[in-house]
Amino acid sequence: MSHDPYEVLGVARDADETTIKKAYRKLARELHPDVNPDPATQERFKDVSRAYEILSDPQKRRQYDLGGGESGFGGFGGAGAGAGFSFTDIMDAFFGGGAGGGQGRGPRPRVRRGQDALISLDIDLAEAAFGTTRELKVDTAVLCSTCSGDGTAPGTRPVVCETCQGRGETFHVQRSLLGEVRTMRPCAACRGYGQLIPEPCRECAGDGRVRSRRTITVKIPAGVDAGTRVQLSEQGEVGPGGGPAGDLYVELRVNDHPVFVRHGKDLLCTVTLPMTAAALGVPLRLPTLEADLGDAEAAEAGFSGPPPVDLAVEIKPGTQSGAEIVMPGQGVPALRGGNRGNLVVRVVVETPTRLDDEQAELLRRLAELRGEEKPAGQVESSSHKGVFGRLRDAFGPR
Repeated sequence: MSHDPYEVLGVARDADETTIKKAYRKLARELHPDVNPDPATQERFKDVSRAYEILSDPQKRRQYDLGGGESGFGGFGGAGAGAGFSFTDIMDAFFGGGAGGGQGRGPRPRVRRGQDALISLDIDLAEAAFGTTRELKVDTAVLCSTCSGDGTAPGTRPVVCETCQGRGETFHVQRSLLGEVRTMRPCAACRGYGQLIPEPCRECAGDGRVRSRRTITVKIPAGVDAGTRVQLSEQGEVGPGGGPAGDLYVELRVNDHPVFVRHGKDLLCTVTLPMTAAALGVPLRLPTLEADLGDAEAAEAGFSGPPPVDLAVEIKPGTQSGAEIVMPGQGVPALRGGNRGNLVVRVVVETPTRLDDEQAELLRRLAELRGEEKPAGQVESSSHKGVFGRLRDAFGPR
């Protein structure tokens, strides 16, 4: 086998550092003992590691190029030189990043995207149904106006870190039974940024951002419900170093309504009637959800004039307690457009608990006229069908 490191890695003699590293990573993945335990393959892996040790070190590569020849590894520690390969480069070959960190090589960016923010907003049921516009005061990180996000005092600039020479990382060499193991760690002097700020901005202490309260406008679409989140792009926290802002999410909480209960797109309400009104029938006027809208909200919801304040409901004679009257198109609009839901009116018939003599006599007379002086009553199950009937319907022939 050739002892020329260029031939071992399969690269040209004028190959740059990136090409050499790429070739080594490819071979290391194929030949590493954990992947291929064959003895011959392990020997080749050692040769590849020795070759990369020479060509990845500028001084050793220059020395080899000046000496030349096929003697190859002999001038670099012979067969035992393979113990000095970089553990970091092995980790790079398999995981694509710096050993133990996964951050990749090079200085950390000082400018980063800001975090998203979440706030809650209470709205009324009518606002949730028809949409509205609100102004909110939020306390978030904003760009420092003194340094414009640079973090430096006026008239100054960051300087290159002398400890890591701007790389943001430093090498740590440790000797063990396996030989020399090199690892990379973030530079402690500059915290991995590769630069130092000798004179930080007094306003933001070098962070490039400050806390501030500001007012933003939130447009809430029609049809939202409790728990809906409205996303405001780039209205969250400004990032470190004056980086782009994150998003602001407004989570909605819908207040209880004194008349209506929402169920999806439908509105539910209950009407309590005396027994006589349910028996004889009666026209009613119900308040509408639109009546809760102000003039500006009504105009934003698309009403050309004042919204309707009440709605006619006809209670038919003989209406039973628990009956439901469905009024199509009087519910809540769909969130993404479409038809409105229904208004469901549930009727509760109120039976009098106290009667005077005259009222009791009238009811007894009514019972005689209807032949109900001695009602036997009718006992029924809680559903129209018994258990066996429901089982028969579920599993019987279709």
